[in-house]
Parts: sequence; structure tokens; C-alpha cells
Amino acid sequence: MIQKVKVKLIDFLKKHVIFRSGIRKANSILKKIRFKIRGMGKKINSHTVIFFAFKGKSYSCSPKAIYEYMQKEEKYKDYQYIWAFKNPENYQFLTKNKNTIVIPYGGKTYEKYLAIAKYWISNYTIAGHIFPKKNQVYVQCWHGTPLKKLGYDLKNVRSAMNTSKETCYRYRIEAKKFNYILSPSHFASEKFITAWNLEQTHMTNKVIEEGYPRNDFLYNYTSEQIEEIKKNLNIPSDKKVILYAPTFRDNQHQSGMGYTYQTEVNFQLLQEKLQDQYIILFRAHYLVANSFDFEKYQGFIYNVSDYDDINELYVISDFLITDYSSVFFDYANLKRPILFYMYDLEEYKEELRGFYIDISELPGEIAQTEQELLKLIENTKDFVYNEKYQAFHEKYNYLDDGQATKRVVNKIFND
Repeated sequence: MIQKVKVKLIDFLKKHVIFRSGIRKANSILKKIRFKIRGMGKKINSHTVIFFAFKGKSYSCSPKAIYEYMQKEEKYKDYQYIWAFKNPENYQFLTKNKNTIVIPYGGKTYEKYLAIAKYWISNYTIAGHIFPKKNQVYVQCWHGTPLKKLGYDLKNVRSAMNTSKETCYRYRIEAKKFNYILSPSHFASEKFITAWNLEQTHMTNKVIEEGYPRNDFLYNYTSEQIEEIKKNLNIPSDKKVILYAPTFRDNQHQSGMGYTYQTEVNFQLLQEKLQDQYIILFRAHYLVANSFDFEKYQGFIYNVSDYDDINELYVISDFLITDYSSVFFDYANLKRPILFYMYDLEEYKEELRGFYIDISELPGEIAQTEQELLKLIENTKDFVYNEKYQAFHEKYNYLDDGQATKRVVNKIFND
């Protein structure tokens, strides 16, 4: 009964922007008051750091890289580390690490530790009602070099849940909160500055342009790690691995569930043509809430949407297929083939998001039909890391060198 009421309310709010805005503001004010009350009288500990990735969904990305680096460094041996997860029972292994506590994401305990932690390390926006105190340090790691337009750069948003005005408001509030935002390149810095309106608000000094800590793994992994990951996923050693990682669509949203993804791929055809030589790792975007049934493709399609760290999927795959996800920027560090399956290119480009870069710059070929995609997959056997890939690397990934975490941590904790 409660779920039905919730669905009807969300359906109503999708259609009535004024009511939606009013309810959001009222809800935020009440939560903000509660957050302040919970933080009253709590002293900030200068050696406490709280981490969360993708709103507590996983142990991954730059927060993971920063945490693991600090764990190894003698100078941070006296720090206390807090990890917040939506399913904390799945991450109790972290408590075996020195000075590490695992807590539930959201709720009273979470807000208590936010009140006392000197440093907040996140790769995603935090709830609108949560604000750091003046002497706390909130590091916005973000989660990718942007291909799709963000924040203030979105002019005509066709989103199920946010107008352009609502999106700009969310980005404006977030920009006021963070002390730093991490950037992997000058290109990304420029886009973050416009997306968060940092120049107009005189906050461009918040950008740390030192590379993405999470991508250090792509330069430092070992063959033993690859074998272990494949073993854990039960991937056959005699097959090539395709990582298929599409993004979500802003206009595909189901009330009571969240963003959904409709797989516009004929997996039956791909299985008939490819199963002798390949397996596919299917990785849905972290915002996608619906589940996928690949039972009839067992042994050919492995659903790794819930696998925590996509970096581990990168290094075990022979090539990547995506559409508009930023994953290809990171994957390009491996100098392996990248294919783009953009069956809805014109709609996505003109109506949903729009791009920051011309698609002619993409480090790989584009397919708009399954027949074209099959042909491009066949061509990966003759892949050559050419001038186009190198030019892409020099523009977007030149700071990724396996040492970004060290530089970022020194900026945050020592400067």
C-alpha cells in the first residue's frame, strides 16, 4: 500500500514541477535542521576521514584508491577511517584494516561521523541537506571525465526528474560544499568549472588537476591479479572477454524504482555469432535500478552490474564496448580496442544530453546497428594503437601515470 502511494506521488511530481520543487525544499529544510541538531556539541577530529563511493553502493573509485594509499603510508598510521555503505554487512572485511570502521550509509550514525570527520572523501554528490562545517574538508572526487554535458552546461534537459533550473540549483549547492574537486586533465577542469559555475562564483581554485587516483590501478596491476579476478568470476581461460558498459538514459525512469535501462541489443544474435570465441561482461550504469535476466545466455553473458570495482573488469577484458559512458576515457589508459554502439546517437545528442567533444575524436569506431557492431568486433583482431589513440591520450589522460593518488593526497592532507 505504501509503495503504491509512493509511486503515485512520484508520478504526480514528475508532471508538476512547482509542487516537486516545493516538496523538495521543505524536505531539505527539515533534514537540514535535523542534521545540525545531530552535529551539535560534536568536536571535529583532525585525524578522522570518512569515505563513500556512489552513495554508499560500492568500495571503489578514487575514494578506494585514496584510502588504500593512506593505509600504506606511515604518516597516516594514526588516522581513523570510516567507510559508509548501504549494505555494510558486505564490507566487514575492511574492519581488518588498521583503524577502520564500517557504518551504514545514511541515518543517525552516518550523520554523527560526518559531524566529527575532518575530511569527507566522495565521488558523488552528497544529500542536499548535508553541509560541512567551515573547518571541515570535503573532497569531491567525481567519477569520470565528462563526455555528456553536466550541470550548468545543460540547456534543454529532457529528464524525467529534473528541469534545467533544478539541475543548476543542485550543482550550485554542491559547489558551495566541496573544498576540492579532482580533475584528470585540463579539458576536464574546464568542463567542471563551467558545469559547477565555478568561475562566476570565484571558486576555480577548488580544482585539483593531478589525475584520477582510481586510474593508478590501471598502471600498477599484476598478472596474478588478473588471474585471481577471472577465477573469482568463473571466466573461461580460452575465451576473449568483452566488457559491455552502456550508460543510463535520463528519460528512462520508473516511479518507485528509479532510472531504468532498456537493453536495445539483440543478445541472441551476438551469442550465435560470438559464443565460440567470446564471453560478454555486462555492466549496467550505477544509477540503473532495474535487474536483467540473462539466464538463457548463461555461459556467454556474465552480469557484473553489482561488481564493486569496474577497474578490475577493465584489466581482465580484451576490449570495451560502450555508448556515451565516460568509462572509455579510463579504459583508454590500457591501450586496448574501444568500440561505441550508439544505436540512438541523434536522439541522445540532440534531445537528452549533448556532448562536450566532437565524436570524431573518440578513440574507436562507432556502430549504429548490430551488423556494424559485429563487423567492428571482428576487426579488433587486427587492432593497432595508432596516432588517433595517442592523440586522445595526450589530451585527456596525460596525467594518469600510476602516481596520481600520491599527488592528490599530498595536496589535500599536507597543503
